Amino acid sequence: MKNQTKIIAEKGIQELFITREFNAPRELVFRAFNESELLLQWLGGCDMTMKIDHFDSRTGGSYRFIHCTATGQEFSFNGVIHDVTAPERIIRTFEFEGLPERGHVSLETATFEALPDNRTKLTIQSVFKSVSDRDGMVAAGMEHGVTDSHQRLDELFERLLK
Repeated sequence: MKNQTKIIAEKGIQELFITREFNAPRELVFRAFNESELLLQWLGGCDMTMKIDHFDSRTGGSYRFIHCTATGQEFSFNGVIHDVTAPERIIRTFEFEGLPERGHVSLETATFEALPDNRTKLTIQSVFKSVSDRDGMVAAGMEHGVTDSHQRLDELFERLLK
């Protein structure tokens, strides 16, 4: 059975959860979230390319990613990395730079759970500044980008595990 990405955003609550299982060992899934050469191969919608402005993936580090459409439109994201505990957890902030006002930051906690048969369960909890910020992110097509990214991540794992 194909793995499905689940996004749970309960009405009136300023957080959401993303869960997904992968047919890859926890250490590899964790690396895919922490190594720039792997991130470039899967993060973002299928109709976009990604550039890394900087990525210091360690406790106290930071990042800035730029997603580009085929027409040249750019969407930038940045954040501060609060904790990297290999291979079980990453805690970081996330901010979309395209809003008219800065400061609409969410706090993301990604946990990587080892499952039987070299599989991994990823759970991401994102806590937003407000319910409207969370709802705005969902309305902006976040689900499409996350689902595309996870499909590309599946393809990356298939290539790496051959």
